[in-house]
Amino acid sequence: MLAEPSADGLSAAVRGDPAHPSNFGKLCSKGSSLGETLSLGERLLYPSIGGERVDWDAALGAVAEGFKQTIAEHGPDSVAFYVSGQILTEDYYVANKLMKGFIGSSNIDTNSRLCMASSVVGHKRAFGTDTVPGCYDDLDEADLVVIVGSNFAWCHPILHQRLMMAKEKRGTRIVVVDPRKTATTEDAELHLAVQPGTDVALFNGLLAYVVATGAVDKGYIDKATEGFDDVLTSVGETSIDAVSGITGVPSEDLEAFYKEFAATERVVTIYSQGVNQSSSGSDKVNAILNVYLATGRIGRPGMGPFSITGQPNAMGGREVGGLANQLAVHMDFSPADHERVKRFWDAPNLADGPGLKAVDMFDAVHSGKIKAIWIMATNPVVSLPNANKVREALEKCPLVVVSEASATADTAQCADILLPATAWGEKTGTVTNSERRISRQRSFLAAPGEARHDWAAMCGAAEKMGFAGFHYDDVSEIYAEYAALSGFENTDTRDFDISAHGDINKAAYDALKPYQWPLPAGRDRPGAVEAGEHRFFADGKFYTPNRRGRFVSVSYKPPESACDDEFPLVLNTGRVRDQWHTMTRTGLTPRLTGHIAEPFVEINPDTADALGLIDFGVAKIISKQGAVKVRVLKTDRAPKGQVFVPIHWTDRYAVQARIDSVVAENVDPLSGQPEFKFTPVRIKPLKLDWYAFAVFADEPSRDALEVAEYWAIAPAANGWRVEMAGSGSAADLLARLVGDENVLALQGGEAFQSAARLDDADVLEAACFVSNVPVEADRAWLADLVGTEVSAEEQLSLLAARARVGAATGRMICACMGVSSASINEALAAGCGTVEAVGEATTAGTNCGSCKPDIRRLISLFEPAEKQTVAAE
Repeated sequence: MLAEPSADGLSAAVRGDPAHPSNFGKLCSKGSSLGETLSLGERLLYPSIGGERVDWDAALGAVAEGFKQTIAEHGPDSVAFYVSGQILTEDYYVANKLMKGFIGSSNIDTNSRLCMASSVVGHKRAFGTDTVPGCYDDLDEADLVVIVGSNFAWCHPILHQRLMMAKEKRGTRIVVVDPRKTATTEDAELHLAVQPGTDVALFNGLLAYVVATGAVDKGYIDKATEGFDDVLTSVGETSIDAVSGITGVPSEDLEAFYKEFAATERVVTIYSQGVNQSSSGSDKVNAILNVYLATGRIGRPGMGPFSITGQPNAMGGREVGGLANQLAVHMDFSPADHERVKRFWDAPNLADGPGLKAVDMFDAVHSGKIKAIWIMATNPVVSLPNANKVREALEKCPLVVVSEASATADTAQCADILLPATAWGEKTGTVTNSERRISRQRSFLAAPGEARHDWAAMCGAAEKMGFAGFHYDDVSEIYAEYAALSGFENTDTRDFDISAHGDINKAAYDALKPYQWPLPAGRDRPGAVEAGEHRFFADGKFYTPNRRGRFVSVSYKPPESACDDEFPLVLNTGRVRDQWHTMTRTGLTPRLTGHIAEPFVEINPDTADALGLIDFGVAKIISKQGAVKVRVLKTDRAPKGQVFVPIHWTDRYAVQARIDSVVAENVDPLSGQPEFKFTPVRIKPLKLDWYAFAVFADEPSRDALEVAEYWAIAPAANGWRVEMAGSGSAADLLARLVGDENVLALQGGEAFQSAARLDDADVLEAACFVSNVPVEADRAWLADLVGTEVSAEEQLSLLAARARVGAATGRMICACMGVSSASINEALAAGCGTVEAVGEATTAGTNCGSCKPDIRRLISLFEPAEKQTVAAE
């Protein structure tokens, strides 16, 4: 990514880097909008203790003294770090070194536990180490791509468009395994709508099929693997009819998938959160890996299992040992590895065993076992399961330190000590992506206020705690130490090795180009790495003690929780196209909130009707853990008996919408990864007197919003847009929100009422539209209108919540290029009948392509004027 900051540093022109080998200059909607999120309005700029501003010396002194005193009184396991895939690898390295090496506890874990921990377990069980065998090039060369548990088109749109190019050029076929219909399933030849949690049965059945049809590679099995005969006896009933009965997939679809997989050598299976976020996630991963070991389709172009990460530096965190059950650079707690790391770090207090994983860690905070915790660049009050319990834990904890960039993050409100951290654009260091490619991130903005890099804050605290080995003049020195450790006594016994950079200097580090590991010492010259060495295991050399890949016996087990009469529906959670995690950055720009502006539940129309839910009404979702309020979206994308809610909304942007407060704490017993894809719930409609949509030039106060039982806010170009619903008098609501001075009003009884306030220059300051049913309004036009001058002829349109002819803007469809539904409909009216034609006319869909399903939907719904005329006659 390339960025050119504005003169004031509060915005930037952002574009992709055409020379980068992972994206070739393409950016997703979130990346394209990053330059619009640089304002400092919600930034944390100064350290504070107990809400009072202090200098860094006092803040770090308090951190060091608090941790030292806690350790002295209760031992090293009474403290913890919780870090994040949003920090850079060098930050991660220092955190791991400090906690495990010098504090002497392994109670450091990361939010990557929530997205990729099951893949780590699966890789290590099968390969002996956490290795992703393939690379993005394999998407260009595959004949069949199986996408399991990922809305790839929305969550990894650049890779999805690369796959679509392969489909166009070479006829690559796509199979999607997902309970829901998504933007990704629209591009697939076959959609296997499995029942949630049944992936092990699906892939055990596939393994049995490739064995029965002779599609296994017996030579590879004999030469390079162990445990094949054992795994065949453990898979259980694997007939197509039996697998159909478990998964809910019609037998004919299963047979078509199995047959095509068996007959196609170049097959890539991409898997992500739908596989990992499960109480059997590790077994799901190994069920997939077993098939690839059996067919020998691994480490060669166009084939292999491919774990796709969910965060920008989840891989970097895994490499440096950011997980509680690992040491650094893919070493574990074996006696040899422990002694080796201890010598390298000169760390006499190195922890000698795994620490607490994320869910267990916060349980220990809640119970009082952990009495001091340092949280960095993540928002567990929103993102962990049973999130209300996490908030309770932090409120009870004697010492909570939070390193954050966002002053409004939910977790920051729980901090005793707040440390301002640098954010994107200010940070400098490295990250690793899903294909093991390490890229240099360079700052282009000075740190605002007194913000510091995370590694610098930790090094300052370490020195105040009296620990040696934490003085670095530059971040390049951290990277060089990390690289040197990767090659330390590594005689090709560990996969991760970047020791070619063990003596890198600042100039070479600053000039570092993207590369894939491994890169051992002596192989950093151009051309020194032979062709094919960016893939693993084609030669059958693994990293187990006997260097053989291991088949792992796994059998289908249903999700840990089960639906019943009290909680009859399955809740699935995940991401939407234009938002990221808990919206602390993506929630700042109208371009991203314009596509979906409030939390919602996708529910099948039949299920919704049986529950008395109305379309666009408001519902309460209830589990044993908690409850949320969300907008109802009836859609056949949701299967009957299942519902989907996005993970992003927080207390900053909506009332009672943190969906993970509803999610159960069930975890995979091996990986500790939570089961975000299966929580039993019930849903009931909220009985409300009115629904409202409002726009404000200034952000409305919480007091103003609390008149509603449901509300959600989002930024507009010159103000804010608000969805509300509640009980009582609509007239009182209008008076409360808009006031009674300089007010225009339209009274239509319960069906529709509106009021607007303009200043002396006719600039719209506030407007509110109320109805006894969900409000119909030209929301995008109204959001653009607030904070601007409203002409006399527009004022009547304003009160009617309808744009005058030619002024409609429509919902944001293409966030990358800023193209609305109104612009696309204009192109359709002008004769554009394909996605490509719309792209040529409007630029919509020409960047990351994640909006193409929405464009196709508009095309399918569009009626030419002459057709409308005939229908009217």
